[in-house]
Amino acid sequence: MADTSSFTAPVLLVAASGLAREAALAARAAGLEVVGCLDDSPALVGREVAPGLPVVDCIDAVARYPDAQLVLCAGKGAVRERIARRLAGHGVDGGRYATIVHPSATLAGDTAVGPGCIILAGVVATAQVVLGEHVVAMPNVVLTHDNRIGPYATLCAGVVLGGSVVVGRAAYVGMAASVREGIAIGDGSLVGMGSVVVRDVGPGETWLGVPARPVQPGA
Repeated sequence: MADTSSFTAPVLLVAASGLAREAALAARAAGLEVVGCLDDSPALVGREVAPGLPVVDCIDAVARYPDAQLVLCAGKGAVRERIARRLAGHGVDGGRYATIVHPSATLAGDTAVGPGCIILAGVVATAQVVLGEHVVAMPNVVLTHDNRIGPYATLCAGVVLGGSVVVGRAAYVGMAASVREGIAIGDGSLVGMGSVVVRDVGPGETWLGVPARPVQPGA
């Protein structure tokens, strides 16, 4: 399990979003120092997006803050991945990313949490759960035994995964969705909120409903 106490450097949140406001509160609850955000909107620079959370600079100015740890706060995993590639062009490597785990999250001791993850209040991980880099788990997500969550995946509030579920890279699982044990959610796919997934979801597909079914493009 990631030990957030090992990150003593100040934290900058990348993308001044609603997720950034949530991440800031979780980070401060965990004892991390959050000094502000980087964002692509020059109009936001110098303004606070929440009390005590100023936008200090633009994203491409990251080199001005060599001692800061970073957390990507775009809501969609594909966007977080694009930002990570962009930051890599400015010399940012995996060692620069902090992990935020709210102190009310309950993660088993064998939980593996990758760099840059955001784990919000009430998340539960039971046994041998693995989260790749830059995963976002919103409040009250339940991860049961042997779940594997791919890099940049987003699990919205109240998602429940049965045992041995695999969630692919940059997949998005909507609020209160449930996934049966042993199911695979493909890379870049989307599961709609409240859906009940009982069959594998292919890469890039969108599934909705109870039970969830694929939605054809343009439908």
